[in-house]
Amino acid sequence: MKVFRIEGGQVLNGTLEVSGAKNAALPIFAACILTDEPCIIENVPDLSDIRFMAEILETLGATVERIDTNTWKIHAKKITSVAPYELVRQMRASICLLGPLVSRLGKAQVSFPGGCVIGPRPIDLHIKGLKKLNCDVQIDQGFVNVDGSNMKGDEIYLGGRMGSTVTGTANMVMAATLAPGITYIESAAAEPEIADLCDMLNKMGAKISGGGSHRITIEGVKKLKGTTHSIIPDRIEAGTFLVGAAITGGNVTINGLPSSYIRALLDRLDEAGADVQLGKQSIRICTDPGKLRSVDIITLPYPGFPTDLQAQMCALMSVVDGLSIITERIYPNRFMHIPELQRMGADIAIEGSSAIIKGTQQLSGAPIMASDLRASAALLLAAIAAKGESWIQRIYHIDRGYENIDQKMQALGVTIERLQDSEMPTSMKNIA
Repeated sequence: MKVFRIEGGQVLNGTLEVSGAKNAALPIFAACILTDEPCIIENVPDLSDIRFMAEILETLGATVERIDTNTWKIHAKKITSVAPYELVRQMRASICLLGPLVSRLGKAQVSFPGGCVIGPRPIDLHIKGLKKLNCDVQIDQGFVNVDGSNMKGDEIYLGGRMGSTVTGTANMVMAATLAPGITYIESAAAEPEIADLCDMLNKMGAKISGGGSHRITIEGVKKLKGTTHSIIPDRIEAGTFLVGAAITGGNVTINGLPSSYIRALLDRLDEAGADVQLGKQSIRICTDPGKLRSVDIITLPYPGFPTDLQAQMCALMSVVDGLSIITERIYPNRFMHIPELQRMGADIAIEGSSAIIKGTQQLSGAPIMASDLRASAALLLAAIAAKGESWIQRIYHIDRGYENIDQKMQALGVTIERLQDSEMPTSMKNIA
């Protein structure tokens, strides 16, 4: 396996074009099976999760061709309705195949997705939505079996304990595109990635209005056609680099991302004392680290503060003056990065679903272990800002969601190497 070696005490400076959004690309890949015509998907990030979704689509019978690094052609002329356990269990996002399979074939058998280190993410709202569309849903021997032969539009409410469901909304939108009648989705997820999915489906001939709002209306059509679509920029990748500028006292400009995508993050960075400058299609953060101060954060569904940037802000708050409280309302157990930040000298206590952080002047480099995608990003930022050398193990997590992050960090002035774990000093291996 590979590891990162990072020389700490560095500053991020420069301009960056972020990659396409993984969280938009995965459901859009799934949407390609709604038509028997080919679809061309552009600006797709080069990630392990994307390659894995492509493998699942091929197993279903689709022809999947990678035209170049960031462009894919998907032709689902003839597909099967069964998504096997050995593939689905490895990537939770593959549950978004449920909706398009039922819509296209009138039936689906998808393995129940496995658990996740950041906490349980049940699919009860997915099942509830399908039942409202007049589908028969049975769970048997670890599979979700859906009979959609009598599907029809209806009103669906998708609010849950933790707010709207993003993958559930994607599933219901895709399921309803070919369902007779009109479907109204209330308390729909409003993330830009859902709006991007709706835009592509409309290009394919769907009749969807309200994508990106909490009420989406879908008028079912008989058939969808192929299309060409470019994935929106990744707001979480952009936010990670902007937090990186703040934690290192750097100066980073992100081009091509609407500031509205990460308004909540920009508000918190501004409140913390960072200099936030907005252009028409650019966002710049320049920071004097000595002037930064603590802020409190509560993660909420979009347009609230994104849970996918919570870990990165924990790292930032670890090195600024004052006491901050970061409360996780989406995945209350999403604090696997805290013990590793503590290993680097962070003063953090966990109280229920909140992290109480007392800022310290500087973190120290250390051997650290990534536990999940966003924890990996937080640890990388902490390592860049820390004094001394750090080694990050299990970096396959970060490759799931950040395209060539080491190369992008190098372009911003960071000394970071991707090495074999055999090159890691023996004294730093096998950390608890």
